[in-house]
Amino acid sequence: MLALIVGAAALFGAALLVPLPGPRQIQEWATSVGPAFPVLFFLVHAVVTVAPIPRTVFTVSAGLLFGPLLGIALAVGATTVSAALAILLVRALDRDQVTARLTHPAVRAIDDRLARRGWLAVGSLRLIAAVPFSVINYCCGLSSIRFWPYLTATLLGVLPGTIGTVILGDALTGTTHPAMLVLSGICLAIGLAGLLVDARWKTAPTPAESVPVPD
Repeated sequence: MLALIVGAAALFGAALLVPLPGPRQIQEWATSVGPAFPVLFFLVHAVVTVAPIPRTVFTVSAGLLFGPLLGIALAVGATTVSAALAILLVRALDRDQVTARLTHPAVRAIDDRLARRGWLAVGSLRLIAAVPFSVINYCCGLSSIRFWPYLTATLLGVLPGTIGTVILGDALTGTTHPAMLVLSGICLAIGLAGLLVDARWKTAPTPAESVPVPD
């Protein structure tokens, strides 16, 4: 802790004494590095955010470094790949041993709903920026949700918020109107509405559940 405090103080002092490049200069530098830099950024983004590390840093950086078009493509693609890697990793690490212990009826009911229409819950949660990206990945990995509906819902769910955040990063260079920030509020409203629909959506019983049990 002492080392972290001293390091933070040193960085703060250096920032005051050393002139830092502006957002426009940073974007020009990223363009001058060459085509390998976006590929490297994509790989680092996709791998690092499998861990519980906020992806917002990478999303804002994508807009700041590469501009809106390439930044959106990199951020959305890397986020989707990261979500796929996370669910596959959780399921490869002996998921059955964990799910066998989740026997509470409420947990089983949620798992059954995710197996039937998990795309709605995942897509809605992805729209809500306050819900941690990695937590959703890990919970879905432990659930019975199917892979492709999960991945499709992830792609569509992260798209609006990622576009808005990348544009925000690019706006730091002074080239984009800040009115795009209202997109975050719209995503939140749509996400909450989706969760409400999912909670009120009555699922028809399976054939096994509808067969009457004899006395």
